[in-house]
Amino acid sequence: MKKFIQAMKEAKDNDLIKLPLDLALGTCANCNNCAEQCSVYQATREEAYLPALRSDLLRRVYKKHFTLAGKLFGKLVGAEDLDEDRLNLMAESFYRCTMCRRCALECPLGIDNMLITRTARTLLTRAGITPKILDESVDAQLKTGNVSKIPPLAFIDMVEFLEGEMKEATGREIHFPRDRCSPEILLIPPVVDFIMNAETMMGIAETLYAAGADWTLSTALIDSANFGVFFDDDSLVKIAQLFVEEAKKLKPKKVVIGECGHAYKAANKFYDLLSGPFPFQIQSVLELTASYLQQGKIKVNPEANRDPVTLHDPCNVARMGGIVEEPRSILQAVCKDFREMNPHGVENYCCGGGGSLVLIEELHDFRMEVSGKKKVEQIRATGARVVAAPCANCKKQLAELVEYYKLDVKVMGVHDLVGRALVWE
Repeated sequence: MKKFIQAMKEAKDNDLIKLPLDLALGTCANCNNCAEQCSVYQATREEAYLPALRSDLLRRVYKKHFTLAGKLFGKLVGAEDLDEDRLNLMAESFYRCTMCRRCALECPLGIDNMLITRTARTLLTRAGITPKILDESVDAQLKTGNVSKIPPLAFIDMVEFLEGEMKEATGREIHFPRDRCSPEILLIPPVVDFIMNAETMMGIAETLYAAGADWTLSTALIDSANFGVFFDDDSLVKIAQLFVEEAKKLKPKKVVIGECGHAYKAANKFYDLLSGPFPFQIQSVLELTASYLQQGKIKVNPEANRDPVTLHDPCNVARMGGIVEEPRSILQAVCKDFREMNPHGVENYCCGGGGSLVLIEELHDFRMEVSGKKKVEQIRATGARVVAAPCANCKKQLAELVEYYKLDVKVMGVHDLVGRALVWE
C-alpha cells in the first residue's frame, strides 16, 4: 500500500499526465452517461462495471492524499484512505476494463476513464501487482525483440516457408526482404501474424510486391507489440527505445506498422514524444494499401471475395488512431458484398479483448460472456460470413468468440482479402 501511494505521488508530479489526471480524478458529475457506452456494463447491468464507479476507486484515494478537502473532511467529501481490501478491489476491477475509450465519447465533462484505468494499472505495477503474462511478454520483447521469443534463424525459416507458399499460390518469386538499409519502407508487423495469421502476412507481402514497393523487415525487431502501453510507462519507454533505435539504424523513409491496433497507437502517439522528433514517418499498413488503391498501383477483383464481409473497427485503430475510412475503402474495393456493423467507426464496440484482456487466460469466460457479448450481437446482425479485423489481438478474441458461440463466420485480416483479390499483370 505504501508503494502504491508513493507511485501515485510520482504520477501526480509527472508533467506528462499531471493535467489530464487532475481533470479526470478531480471532476465527475456521476451522471453515468459513460455507462450506456460501455459494452461490459451493457452485458451485465451490474453496478460493479460502471466506468465511473471503477474510476471512483482511485478517485477517493486521490482525494484523501492530494486535495485539501479530502485531507480535512475525509468521507464527507468522498475521500477514503487506501486499505488492503480497496487495493485488491482495484487490482480486480481495473483489469475488467477493455480500455476501449468509448465511455469518453459521451462524457459532458470530458473525463477519460481509460486514462484512469491505465494510471491505476501503472500504480498497481509499481506496487508489485501485475498479471504475470504482461510481465513475461514485456521481458520477452526486451530480450528477444518479440513477445514470442522467436530467434532470428527460426524467424528466417518461417518467412522462407511463407515465400514458398506464395510462389505456389501466385507463381511469382515474392520475398520478405530482411535488414536492408535505406529502404522506402520498414515494415514492423505483430509477430503473432507470422505464427497464427500467415494469410495476413502473405497478403501484405503480395500487396507490396504488386505495388513495386521498396521495403524490408528487421530480423532484430520482428514484433511491433508494446504491451507496456496497457499497464506500465517504464516498459512502454524501454520497448519504444528498441523500436526507434532499430528504425534509425535501417534508415527507412517511413515505418509501417502491420495489422495491430495497440502497436500503431503506441508508435504513432507516443514514440516521438518519448524519444524526440522522428527522421521518418509512421504509417499504418491500412493507410499504405488504401493509397496504393487510390493511386492505381495495385489492381483488384472483388469477385474473389463474394461472401458478405463486415469490418470490426479495432478501438486503437479507429477511435484512438483516427483510421476509419481507409479500411472501408480497401474492403469496398476487394469485396463484392461489404456490410457495416452498427454502430461502427469511432463509435464501434470493443471486441471484448482490448486493454490486454485477451492475453489473460484467467479472463477467458469473462471475455466470452461479458466483454465480448455486444460484439457477437453486432456480428450476427450483419449476416456477414466474414469478419475482417485489422488487429492481431482482435483476431484472437473474435476467433474465440466465433468458436464459443458457434457462429458461421470466419475471422480474417483485411490483407487476407486483399491478397485474394489482387490482379496480377
